Amino acid sequence: MKRTMEKGDVFKQIMGHYPTGVTIITTIDENGEPAGLTVNSFTSVSIDPLLVLWCIDKKTSSFETFLKADGFTVHTLASDQVEACWAFARKGSDRFKGVNWYTSENKLPIIKDSLGTLECRTVQRIDAGDHIILVGEVLDLFKNDKEPLLFYNRKAGTIPKDW
Repeated sequence: MKRTMEKGDVFKQIMGHYPTGVTIITTIDENGEPAGLTVNSFTSVSIDPLLVLWCIDKKTSSFETFLKADGFTVHTLASDQVEACWAFARKGSDRFKGVNWYTSENKLPIIKDSLGTLECRTVQRIDAGDHIILVGEVLDLFKNDKEPLLFYNRKAGTIPKDW
Protein backbone atom coordinates (compact mmCIF):
# COMPACT_ATOMS: atom_id res chain seq x y z
CA MET A 1 0.00 0.00 0.00
CA LYS A 2 2.81 2.41 0.82
CA ARG A 3 4.27 1.98 -2.67
CA THR A 4 0.90 2.98 -4.23
CA MET A 5 0.77 6.10 -2.06
CA GLU A 6 4.28 7.02 -3.14
CA LYS A 7 3.39 6.56 -6.82
CA GLY A 8 0.23 8.60 -6.31
CA ASP A 9 2.21 11.43 -4.71
CA VAL A 10 4.81 11.39 -7.51
CA PHE A 11 2.00 11.31 -10.09
CA LYS A 12 0.41 14.42 -8.52
CA GLN A 13 3.79 16.19 -8.56
CA ILE A 14 4.38 15.35 -12.22
CA MET A 15 0.90 16.48 -13.25
CA GLY A 16 1.19 19.62 -11.11
CA HIS A 17 4.33 20.58 -12.98
CA TYR A 18 2.69 20.11 -16.38
CA PRO A 19 1.42 23.53 -17.50
CA THR A 20 -2.18 23.64 -18.72
CA GLY A 21 -4.83 26.14 -19.61
CA VAL A 22 -7.56 26.86 -17.10
CA THR A 23 -11.27 26.42 -17.69
CA ILE A 24 -14.48 26.86 -15.79
CA ILE A 25 -17.16 24.35 -16.74
CA THR A 26 -20.79 25.36 -16.09
CA THR A 27 -24.22 23.79 -16.41
CA ILE A 28 -27.78 24.17 -15.11
CA ASP A 29 -29.15 21.75 -12.51
CA GLU A 30 -32.64 20.21 -12.50
CA ASN A 31 -33.94 23.22 -10.49
CA GLY A 32 -32.65 25.71 -13.06
CA GLU A 33 -29.75 26.81 -10.85
CA PRO A 34 -26.27 27.30 -12.31
CA ALA A 35 -23.42 25.02 -11.25
CA GLY A 36 -19.76 25.27 -12.11
CA LEU A 37 -16.20 24.36 -11.22
CA THR A 38 -12.62 25.11 -12.23
CA VAL A 39 -11.08 22.39 -14.42
CA ASN A 40 -7.74 21.91 -16.16
CA SER A 41 -8.47 18.38 -17.44
CA PHE A 42 -9.90 19.63 -20.74
CA THR A 43 -8.93 18.88 -24.35
CA SER A 44 -10.20 18.84 -27.90
CA VAL A 45 -11.17 15.46 -29.36
CA SER A 46 -12.42 15.91 -32.91
CA ILE A 47 -12.96 18.53 -35.62
CA ASP A 48 -15.64 16.57 -37.49
CA PRO A 49 -17.81 16.55 -35.51
CA LEU A 50 -16.54 19.23 -33.10
CA LEU A 51 -15.96 17.31 -29.85
CA VAL A 52 -14.24 18.18 -26.56
CA LEU A 53 -13.81 16.32 -23.29
CA TRP A 54 -13.13 17.03 -19.66
CA CYS A 55 -12.90 14.95 -16.49
CA ILE A 56 -14.83 15.31 -13.23
CA ASP A 57 -13.91 13.72 -9.90
CA LYS A 58 -16.66 11.47 -8.56
CA LYS A 59 -16.21 13.11 -5.12
CA THR A 60 -16.89 16.65 -6.41
CA SER A 61 -20.01 18.22 -4.87
CA SER A 62 -21.46 19.00 -8.31
CA PHE A 63 -20.71 15.53 -9.73
CA GLU A 64 -24.37 14.37 -9.90
CA THR A 65 -25.43 17.68 -11.46
CA PHE A 66 -22.93 17.33 -14.32
CA LEU A 67 -23.58 13.61 -14.69
CA LYS A 68 -27.34 14.22 -15.19
CA ALA A 69 -27.01 17.39 -17.30
CA ASP A 70 -27.72 17.33 -21.02
CA GLY A 71 -24.95 19.85 -21.68
CA PHE A 72 -22.23 22.09 -20.35
CA THR A 73 -20.23 25.18 -21.26
CA VAL A 74 -16.44 25.22 -21.27
CA HIS A 75 -14.96 28.66 -20.58
CA THR A 76 -11.28 28.93 -21.45
CA LEU A 77 -10.18 31.61 -19.02
CA ALA A 78 -8.45 34.85 -19.88
CA SER A 79 -5.51 36.25 -17.96
CA ASP A 80 -7.79 38.76 -16.19
CA GLN A 81 -10.01 35.99 -14.73
CA VAL A 82 -7.75 34.76 -11.92
CA GLU A 83 -10.37 35.62 -9.26
CA ALA A 84 -13.04 33.62 -11.11
CA CYS A 85 -10.60 30.70 -11.41
CA TRP A 86 -10.16 30.50 -7.64
CA ALA A 87 -13.83 31.30 -6.84
CA PHE A 88 -14.97 28.28 -8.86
CA ALA A 89 -12.24 26.11 -7.29
CA ARG A 90 -13.36 26.83 -3.70
CA LYS A 91 -15.70 24.49 -1.86
CA GLY A 92 -18.97 25.63 -0.32
CA SER A 93 -19.15 29.09 -1.86
CA ASP A 94 -21.58 30.82 -4.21
CA ARG A 95 -19.31 30.47 -7.21
CA PHE A 96 -21.39 32.71 -9.47
CA LYS A 97 -21.39 35.63 -7.00
CA GLY A 98 -19.26 38.43 -8.37
CA VAL A 99 -19.05 36.86 -11.84
CA ASN A 100 -20.81 38.51 -14.77
CA TRP A 101 -22.83 35.73 -16.44
CA TYR A 102 -26.03 35.05 -18.35
CA THR A 103 -28.07 32.10 -19.66
CA SER A 104 -27.56 31.37 -23.35
CA GLU A 105 -30.14 30.37 -25.96
CA ASN A 106 -28.95 26.78 -25.30
CA LYS A 107 -30.01 27.26 -21.66
CA LEU A 108 -26.44 27.08 -20.41
CA PRO A 109 -24.62 29.53 -18.09
CA ILE A 110 -22.10 31.74 -19.91
CA ILE A 111 -19.42 33.66 -18.00
CA LYS A 112 -18.84 36.90 -19.86
CA ASP A 113 -15.39 38.03 -20.96
CA SER A 114 -13.82 34.56 -21.03
CA LEU A 115 -11.11 33.95 -23.63
CA GLY A 116 -13.45 31.46 -25.28
CA THR A 117 -16.72 29.65 -24.69
CA LEU A 118 -17.80 26.28 -26.04
CA GLU A 119 -21.45 25.37 -25.46
CA CYS A 120 -21.77 21.60 -25.63
CA ARG A 121 -24.34 18.83 -25.70
CA THR A 122 -23.15 15.86 -23.63
CA VAL A 123 -22.76 12.90 -26.00
CA GLN A 124 -20.79 10.42 -23.91
CA ARG A 125 -19.95 9.62 -20.30
CA ILE A 126 -16.99 7.30 -19.73
CA ASP A 127 -16.15 5.73 -16.38
CA ALA A 128 -12.43 6.22 -15.72
CA GLY A 129 -11.26 5.26 -12.23
CA ASP A 130 -12.19 7.93 -9.69
CA HIS A 131 -13.35 10.27 -12.49
CA ILE A 132 -15.92 10.36 -15.26
CA ILE A 133 -14.92 11.66 -18.69
CA LEU A 134 -17.61 13.84 -20.24
CA VAL A 135 -17.52 14.22 -24.02
CA GLY A 136 -19.46 17.08 -25.54
CA GLU A 137 -20.42 18.07 -29.06
CA VAL A 138 -19.87 21.79 -29.56
CA LEU A 139 -23.16 23.54 -30.40
CA ASP A 140 -21.97 27.13 -30.27
CA LEU A 141 -18.67 28.87 -29.63
CA PHE A 142 -17.21 32.34 -29.18
CA LYS A 143 -13.68 33.75 -28.83
CA ASN A 144 -12.47 37.05 -27.39
CA ASP A 145 -9.14 38.57 -28.33
CA LYS A 146 -7.47 38.15 -24.93
CA GLU A 147 -4.44 36.46 -23.35
CA PRO A 148 -5.00 33.01 -21.78
CA LEU A 149 -4.75 32.07 -18.11
CA LEU A 150 -2.33 29.21 -17.41
CA PHE A 151 -2.03 26.79 -14.48
CA TYR A 152 1.33 25.52 -13.25
CA ASN A 153 2.52 24.25 -9.85
CA ARG A 154 -0.78 25.20 -8.15
CA LYS A 155 -0.58 28.77 -9.42
CA ALA A 156 -2.55 30.60 -12.11
CA GLY A 157 -0.86 33.21 -14.26
CA THR A 158 -0.10 34.54 -17.71
CA ILE A 159 2.24 33.53 -20.51
CA PRO A 160 5.76 34.90 -19.88
CA LYS A 161 6.57 37.99 -21.97
CA ASP A 162 9.57 36.31 -23.62
CA TRP A 163 7.44 33.65 -25.37
